[in-house]
Amino acid sequence: MNPAKEAALLMSSLSIYKGIKDRSVPKAYYELLCSLNKPVFDFMSAWGNFFSLLCEKGYASELSKCITETALFDENIFSRAASASKEKNLPTQVISAIRRDLSAIRRVSMLSPETILNNYTYRDELGTAANSLPRWGTGKPVKEFLHEDSIIDTLSDFYRRNGCGMFARYRAFIWRNKSIQPVLHPDPVSINGLKGYDIPRNLVIDNTEAFINGFQSNNCLLYGDRGTGKSSTVKAILNKYYKDGLRMIEIPKDRLADFPLLTERIAELPLKFIIFIDDLSFSNDDSSYAQLKAVLEGGLAVRPDNSLIYATSNRRHIIKETFSEREGDDLHRNDTIQESLSLSDRFGLSVSFTKPDKKQYLDIVFALAKEKQLKISIDELTIGAEKYAIERGGRSPRCAKQYISAIEAEFKSDNL
Repeated sequence: MNPAKEAALLMSSLSIYKGIKDRSVPKAYYELLCSLNKPVFDFMSAWGNFFSLLCEKGYASELSKCITETALFDENIFSRAASASKEKNLPTQVISAIRRDLSAIRRVSMLSPETILNNYTYRDELGTAANSLPRWGTGKPVKEFLHEDSIIDTLSDFYRRNGCGMFARYRAFIWRNKSIQPVLHPDPVSINGLKGYDIPRNLVIDNTEAFINGFQSNNCLLYGDRGTGKSSTVKAILNKYYKDGLRMIEIPKDRLADFPLLTERIAELPLKFIIFIDDLSFSNDDSSYAQLKAVLEGGLAVRPDNSLIYATSNRRHIIKETFSEREGDDLHRNDTIQESLSLSDRFGLSVSFTKPDKKQYLDIVFALAKEKQLKISIDELTIGAEKYAIERGGRSPRCAKQYISAIEAEFKSDNL
């Protein structure tokens, strides 16, 4: 049997890893292999479609990496069991099927375009058109697929450390339409890229490290003035610790009622999850804050041990309250006030991010300028930064970053 036809048969008979054929590139590759006995126009069309998809995904020179990486992130009975350290409980027949699938995927991923072309039934009818067909590079499989004799143990270890499916491929997610959906391009902000606020930021870092390492940790409220880096701190923590098994799911405030459903989806996963609620605030007549109170403490649906809630807010007490409301006609006014304030108290860790004074603001500006290697004097930076802050209504790390970005753009345009 020719190797191209054998590859088609191997892909057609995948069982545990059959899901990879639903992915765009492997699906197009399989369709190409299945066109080996079809008329010339069908074969040429399948070739062009496959090569186009391969280029779109950025794997024009790495077919083997593309196919094996798709398999690596496939969610199936093996990857789910291994992520929960239960793969040894699988029947021997399943283990045998897994081994066979992995071997088949590795083999078909290393097929060269010349091999497929030379094994096409109507090769002679292609004539000189065959020479003009675009060629892809085979490359090498991902490192987890390099050694066939130890591939099951290698993958089991990978799934235990990284989870399976989308949780192995992505680090950031959002709760939308009652499902967890990956964020394809998360904010790349890093801890080292954030200037100032070391003391409050280290409180959040220490709490996160305790959580990752299985020690006592708390739900965290980051509150304070706008532009002080609250949300950036949370996102930077994810980027710092995702290799240690940390993942983050952002849930909109208006979907807090879905919280039990969300936690049910992640409770059995071997990863640590921060459930992120950004820019949290409620009006006094907004009853949804009661849902958050139940989530934090006191509800029937217990938050699983592998999750924490991190929320940001411009308000320490989260719930907007006016003097007129305090002086209203509520017979038990104090009880109402205490109910409103109790929400923030249910976060075990509350960290304040306040506006910087002039010295702190300029220190951030100078640090950012040094990082960008901007050749501008301290006096010029000071005058420009203060003017920029006045124009924008106050000093903040966000203002400092925007000022440095403007200066950097000016330097670049002058050097064109």
